[in-house]
Amino acid sequence: MTTTGEDHAAARPGPWWWDRWRSAVLDASLAFASVVECGAEGYRFAGDAGIPSAAGIVFGVLAGSALLVRRKWPIAVVLVSIAITPAQMGYLMAIVGLYTLAASELPRRIIGSLAGMSLVGQLIVMFVRIRQGTTRGGWELGDWFVPFAAITIAIGLTAPPLLLGLYVGARRRLMESLRERADSLERELQLLAERAEERAEWARGEERTRIAREMHDVVAHRVSLMVVHAAALQAVARKDPEKAVKNAALVGDMGRQALTELREMLGVLRSGEGVRRVRSPDSVPLAAVGVAAAAAASRAADESDGPCLSELEELIGQSAATGMVVDLTVDGDARDYGADIEQTAYRVVQEALTNVHKHAAGAKTHVRLAHRVSEIAMQVENEPPPEVSVASSARLPSGGNGLVGMKERVVALGGVFVSGPTDAGGFRVSAVIPAA
Repeated sequence: MTTTGEDHAAARPGPWWWDRWRSAVLDASLAFASVVECGAEGYRFAGDAGIPSAAGIVFGVLAGSALLVRRKWPIAVVLVSIAITPAQMGYLMAIVGLYTLAASELPRRIIGSLAGMSLVGQLIVMFVRIRQGTTRGGWELGDWFVPFAAITIAIGLTAPPLLLGLYVGARRRLMESLRERADSLERELQLLAERAEERAEWARGEERTRIAREMHDVVAHRVSLMVVHAAALQAVARKDPEKAVKNAALVGDMGRQALTELREMLGVLRSGEGVRRVRSPDSVPLAAVGVAAAAAASRAADESDGPCLSELEELIGQSAATGMVVDLTVDGDARDYGADIEQTAYRVVQEALTNVHKHAAGAKTHVRLAHRVSEIAMQVENEPPPEVSVASSARLPSGGNGLVGMKERVVALGGVFVSGPTDAGGFRVSAVIPAA
């Protein structure tokens, strides 16, 4: 898309007040033709007026050269043409001057006044000139012919250049307004593209955060339990073979469950791979937003396959199997919530228990779940860990993303999340999620 500024930049600037050399050459040619015309008519006028011929020629040349400044001072050119109209010269100057005046950006009242003055001057001069011609020639054409011919010639010399100039000026202003509108639309499109790119980048960031959070929730808890069971297995392998076999079976079960959940998650990601592949790196950023929205919609459809509160006892049982003492307290009547609410509540408890395994292995933990009228509340609090425990030798690593992920989940549903150490030396995680 080309703009007005680019068009001006492509053209070579002209001298003085001309924008281009082509305009300067055109005005110089018109001025030269006007000088020749006015010089010839000045010679004839000098003979009729009884003044030296050289004076008439010089006067005509000076008057005709005024056409050179028609673009800068169109009013002056028209006034000069009106002034020399009684000398019966400057017809080319009058025509070109009226055209330039009408095509300029001057107010319409000024254009109309000068055009009216030029018309009256031409009418008077033509009336006198035609009347003198008919008298000298001895023609008898009737009283109507002289005014009719004078009016016709005056209008013919005034109206066409005036109307043409008005048309050209209006068309020029229309083209300039269209260029300005096109430039404005181009800037708006660029702004929209930048905003779309920002939205796409935000959507990609949200997608990466969601995937990282899901991977953390799926892997961290299962693998933490596997590491704890493996440490216990190592400790009792020789002393209690039956317990070692039981712990080995638990490790296998945890590993299979972790692999199953990972396969399900990777399957969801691969199902959207074909959609994402359609978007090329050079495509419009709005496509990225559409892909992200489609992915969000597909996620909403798959939320029902995630964990729910009915599996909370099984989750606590898995932690209890590692030797952790976990108490579950449920207040209020259990009821069905939205899939996203139940999954978030489950993940909060799961991640809180995972943190207990990592940082307070062997500590007694209290899990409280409260079903209220318009919300569901959960709290996981552990006591200070014992100084020596088998699980403490597991040395579980911590990435520091568990609490962040829990808070993001709860806040996304309009809830409140609080975590921190207790006065007794333990740690508490509390969350409240609106039921609707």
